[in-house]
Amino acid sequence: MDRNSVDWSGQVTAVVTPFNQDGSINEEGLRTQIDFLVEEGVNVVIANGCTGEFWAQSIEERKRVMKVAVEAAAGRIPVIGGASANYTPDVVELTRYAADIGCSGVMVMPPYLVRPNNDDIYHHYKMVSDAVDLPILLYNIPRDTVNDLTPELVNRLADLRTTVAIKDSSFDFNIFWRLQTSVSDRLRVLIGPSTMFGAPAVLMGADGWVDTYSNLWPQMTVGLWRASKAGDWDKARQLQRVGIEFRRFLSEGDRNMYSAVKAAMNIIGLPGGYPRLPLRPLEEPHLSNLRDGMIRFGVPGRRQNLASVAE
Repeated sequence: MDRNSVDWSGQVTAVVTPFNQDGSINEEGLRTQIDFLVEEGVNVVIANGCTGEFWAQSIEERKRVMKVAVEAAAGRIPVIGGASANYTPDVVELTRYAADIGCSGVMVMPPYLVRPNNDDIYHHYKMVSDAVDLPILLYNIPRDTVNDLTPELVNRLADLRTTVAIKDSSFDFNIFWRLQTSVSDRLRVLIGPSTMFGAPAVLMGADGWVDTYSNLWPQMTVGLWRASKAGDWDKARQLQRVGIEFRRFLSEGDRNMYSAVKAAMNIIGLPGGYPRLPLRPLEEPHLSNLRDGMIRFGVPGRRQNLASVAE
């Protein structure tokens, strides 16, 4: 397998997992959200990425979320299952399940908290690749995992049997560029924060991006992708500027990004639901601030005019 084995490109959304107030999975909300993303032109969804709060779910719950996502997508767009775990056999189990239910592939970050050496990380991925015939999206997010998939290590991982792509959330454009020049002949290179680097990354050849903000404003991020691919740089610059400002707004103060995205989704009529502990739902004054911001930015949700939400 290589980059040509999959059609992962454009706007890839790490979809939220809506939870009910009692902590149970809101399956209908997840189905509704995936319908919304498909309708708005999202190209691929990832179920149980970091945004999907995989770290607060049991293995069986993670399997259920993947299955609901595949059923909801119904073949309209690819679904990538989040299969990250510290214990390598857990990754193999989740990957095997993802293959059985029809996921297009799995996203796997390196082990987190512990500090394996590069050989350990390589063999973590190799065990998964050897065990299951399903494409793997590498996920580099060193500020959260404490383990960096360096360009040198990615170059080695690119030769594994089922590795086809990497999502780089290093927040360092230089790292993205090194990956683009060293492995893009074998792997699809997806940038992490589209709201920071989307248009410049496309200009430099990125296959697309994976982000969180498209859960609540796919019209903006899909528009940014389409304008960048079409070479409409005036529009792309305008949308990139909006994206940067919007990302900064959602992260203002001590707001956790995942809680803020869910709260903003709820405000505009999307099924964000509740986060799971240790994250708590946002309260005032954050909710009023978010509501005002949604109106100021003109985030439409599923409505023509957000002003009615504030009434």
